[in-house]
Amino acid sequence: MKKKVAVLGATGSIGKNALDVLRNKRDSFDPVLFSANSDAEGLLKLKEEFPGACVALVDEGTYFRKGIDFLGNKGLLEAIAAAKADIAVNGIAGAAGLEPSAAVIASGADLALANKETIVMAGKLIGDLAAKNKVNIIPVDSEHSALFKLIEAHGKKNVSEIILTASGGPFLNYTAEELKRVKPGDALSHPTWKMGPKITIDSATMANKGLEVIEAAGLFGFPPEKIKVVIHPQSVVHSMVRLADGATYAQLSNPDMRLPIHDALFWPDTMETNLISLNFDSLTLTFASPDCERFPMLSLAYEALGDGLSLPVVYNAANEVAVNAFLRGKIGFPDIPRIVAYALAHSSPDEKEAQTIEDVLDRDREARALAEAYLHKEFL
Repeated sequence: MKKKVAVLGATGSIGKNALDVLRNKRDSFDPVLFSANSDAEGLLKLKEEFPGACVALVDEGTYFRKGIDFLGNKGLLEAIAAAKADIAVNGIAGAAGLEPSAAVIASGADLALANKETIVMAGKLIGDLAAKNKVNIIPVDSEHSALFKLIEAHGKKNVSEIILTASGGPFLNYTAEELKRVKPGDALSHPTWKMGPKITIDSATMANKGLEVIEAAGLFGFPPEKIKVVIHPQSVVHSMVRLADGATYAQLSNPDMRLPIHDALFWPDTMETNLISLNFDSLTLTFASPDCERFPMLSLAYEALGDGLSLPVVYNAANEVAVNAFLRGKIGFPDIPRIVAYALAHSSPDEKEAQTIEDVLDRDREARALAEAYLHKEFL
């Protein structure tokens, strides 16, 4: 029986890779819903290709033709409930992916999660909701997909440390002075991955790895001191686990997001793919420690994670504000961590843990307002 699949953010980077998997495995999957933020034309083409699927467009201002089934953010949440998918790939970028993730879980579908902000912002709430609805959260980030498999293979009780690899981005060997002269166009060219603009900038600043550290803590329940990061420019080793006996196990594959998406969609089974296997004939792998002085976004993530309450929400919100300003040419590359550090230092203390998704979104709005105010005061 075919699995019914929803793809959220279907016209973005993750969505396009998910569609490649669906096209190559038509006998296994039945697409029932596609969503996009503003690419109405892209959605309508998908509807032509997969006539059994509904389509949802979040940005109502870009709606210009008949054929869109659901409009607006509320419409997307309604579409998720109506689709009755068995599994949904959430490839929406940023904090906008949180409510759709919660809606997927509430609908009873498994969540193939590429939207790391879901766990960064509301890990405990999302985990509790998944347990209540008896659904699975299967990570799609290449690093967390690797950890998911490694921990599943060796047993969490036997793992003493998890190790995330980071490519280092395009500025790995830049000096602090060179980083001051970086322009948005420079930062949008990643050496190994093809991604959307926001995540590509996050990779360049190491914010992406910071978010992944927070996500790993939320997904797998390890404390910050048991989560390490190593620089690995080749992006072949996607993550590692060190066991209690000192042995270290790694997951290796070519840098191709279709593999973790394929694995999430077929989980718990392992199925053959048409992807190119890793060739060891001329393979060189290198590793190094991250430089948190030149790339402070990583250390700021550990600081936020150590808070234990809502500072990860603040970290993410302030970073989204800063990245948007950088992409618009309003601030310099080193100003991104300055804005995030300010928001972390000046956010109001938590009185209690967030009880609802709306509580998390309120905190997100407060953090954005704080970062925006600092941005306008100091940089604009």
